[in-house]
Amino acid sequence: MSFDLTTYKTPKAKTKDLKIQTGSFQFSKKLSDKKKEIFYRELGMLLRSGVDFKKALEILSNQSSNTFEKELILRIKEKVVEGRSIYESMRESNQFSAYEYYSIQIGEETRKLEEVLGELQKYFNRKIQMKRQIISVMTYPTIVMLVTVLVLYFMLNKVVPMFSSVFKQFGSELPKSTQIILKISNHSGMIFSIVIGIIIGLITIHVLLKEKDSYRSFTTKIILKIPYFGNLIRKIYISRFCQAMNLLITSKTTLINSLTLTAKMIGFYPIEIAIQQIKEDITRGASLNESLKKHPVFENKMVSMVEVAEQVNQLESMFERLTEQYNEEISHQTKMIGVILEPMIIIVIGAIVGVIMVSMYAPMFDLSKIINK
Repeated sequence: MSFDLTTYKTPKAKTKDLKIQTGSFQFSKKLSDKKKEIFYRELGMLLRSGVDFKKALEILSNQSSNTFEKELILRIKEKVVEGRSIYESMRESNQFSAYEYYSIQIGEETRKLEEVLGELQKYFNRKIQMKRQIISVMTYPTIVMLVTVLVLYFMLNKVVPMFSSVFKQFGSELPKSTQIILKISNHSGMIFSIVIGIIIGLITIHVLLKEKDSYRSFTTKIILKIPYFGNLIRKIYISRFCQAMNLLITSKTTLINSLTLTAKMIGFYPIEIAIQQIKEDITRGASLNESLKKHPVFENKMVSMVEVAEQVNQLESMFERLTEQYNEEISHQTKMIGVILEPMIIIVIGAIVGVIMVSMYAPMFDLSKIINK
């Protein structure tokens, strides 16, 4: 979605037609993170320039070259004209996450919509950069792993059976490793089918149970225990927690309301459950840092900095600094994934191919010794 703010043209399409067309798009298409980042940046720019919200949406829809985006923006505008709040109009479009429309709600209620739009633009910019980093880091290992699986399948189904027919003519007992490889080769089709079946089964279970609290609790516990990756995922969600708290507290939202909205925005079970208990503790008179200490999902460093911020009454600025620090750490750890994975994958591939080849050639070496004698 690209907007040219230097010109403005009146939309030619009729409102009635837009509603009908939008309905067909609503469930089949989604705005990408990049398009949302541009949308929030351009909308915030227009509002800061003194353009009212309805006019700003009209300008953005007119300058959009994509029919789906144009209709979506105009549909939001129509709902606002009908008397709906901006946050309700965005939520009913099914194109925006809870984090986005709850942030917009705070911006409306506190009359700081421009600031909220700026924060949303920063949020999606960080998200895009992180996604690009992960794709960049994981592309090479993923390709290598796929090639490895294909090579392994080829060796077990084509190469090993060729050796097997030769070994049958030896008449002598084969080494134990060779016997194991031959057995795996004989059942390779079934083994690969079982593996694929397990993967499909796990995906199906995830789709069916992903909304259940018991399943979310179980899976997040396993994820957080994964070496290196578990810590990285925890930092990603803590960063989002700090960013949401900074946005809400800066908007002069009460601490309890900030925590309530943050729980809806995050979507990470351990933090959601922790926030419920934190709210109860604060209601009883406990400080935020005392409540955070009780939950291992939050790091000691973060709790200590929150404690200092509470003492000097600078929670919003501290959460902003924490967001920046965690984003830097996440960026560094993401880059390190490639550094760690690449040599590990090479070692694993070398070991697998080496074991197969040694197991296949060992009987031949034994045969050559017998012939030489």
